[in-house]
Amino acid sequence: MQRDIGSFPFSPTVRVKLKNAGFSTVEDLTGLKPSELSKEVGISKEAALEVLQLVKGELDPVHSHQSSMPTTSKSTTSSQRLAPSQQSKTGSTLTALDMLRQEKSHQPIVTFCQDLDEMLGGGVQLGKITELCGAPGVGKTQICMQLCVDVQIPQCFGGVGGEAVYIDTEGSFIAHRVADMAKAAVQHCTCISASSQSTEEQEALSTFTVNHILSGIHVFRCHNYTELIALVNLLPDFVTEKNKVHLIVIDSIAFHFRHDFDDMSLRTRLLNGLAQNLIRIATHQNLAVVLTNQMTTKVGGHNGHSHLVPALGESWGHASTIRLILFWRNSQRYATLYKSPSKQEMTVPYDITLSGVRTVTQISSESNISTSDHASEDGDTNPRKRLRVGDDESR
Repeated sequence: MQRDIGSFPFSPTVRVKLKNAGFSTVEDLTGLKPSELSKEVGISKEAALEVLQLVKGELDPVHSHQSSMPTTSKSTTSSQRLAPSQQSKTGSTLTALDMLRQEKSHQPIVTFCQDLDEMLGGGVQLGKITELCGAPGVGKTQICMQLCVDVQIPQCFGGVGGEAVYIDTEGSFIAHRVADMAKAAVQHCTCISASSQSTEEQEALSTFTVNHILSGIHVFRCHNYTELIALVNLLPDFVTEKNKVHLIVIDSIAFHFRHDFDDMSLRTRLLNGLAQNLIRIATHQNLAVVLTNQMTTKVGGHNGHSHLVPALGESWGHASTIRLILFWRNSQRYATLYKSPSKQEMTVPYDITLSGVRTVTQISSESNISTSDHASEDGDTNPRKRLRVGDDESR
């Protein structure tokens, strides 16, 4: 814990100011807020936040080691939410077989679109980060709201029986729309219960109501990237307190990072720190993290044509475990599994109805599309965006 401040990759100016202000070791910075450090040292709040994030990375291994030690004060629920490595009998490692068994025991979150669920291996996976990339109007927010409803489906119906955290950076969360999806989900489960006559299912339906579903979605509104980073840093404590949370949605991750950034290297460092925190939350708390990302125009390539790619740069592409590209083709929505550690790349159609995300029941031959038609980022055509009058993608 006595690591010297000079050993961190701070800029020379920041390092000198920290030394002059009397900060010599990691312990000297413990417990400080960005605003306090900024005022005391004489640096910007953004620079102070970056300093504390780097120091926090030094402190986390110590805290995680202490939390893995057996104590009598921790509840059974909290111990179930610990990372797989903390649940092992040795307290340090797991075998690959143990990890495989744990992954198979995790129930994914369904989307109510059969093709999407099959492409994702049963639904959105717990313990992983899933990124939805697409142009405006393609259905990213609709899918996120649908997942917030579906994560609460009782376990007896094949659901997770959890709750959701929705971090809204664009102001696109619509409670009335979620209520429509919740009503459809309740009706769907009611039909299943009526046909099976299961006592367990009927009891679960007594609490699985629209009001109950809406109460299980915890919505946070972030107006700038500083609020977003601060909220993500507080999420582990919130998830521990609300131990039924199994889904975290950030809609969108790119909104506050695409504007008003003169120092792009600072943006990259902040995004990398944010990604590491989200990965840590997903794995340690065994929950699904779903991010939405915007699209941006990339000019050039081997053929000299411009095309759409996910925003935030190539380095951000490593943050997510699973990446979906959503796009339009002949008035039909499609989703391409662009990145996955366990599934092959493929493309499936999906639909957005009054009830929410659903399977496409009928598709015209003109809308049929193969993965090879658009999988290449340097292709001559770009079917990932529906043509709009006056629509201009900058940055």
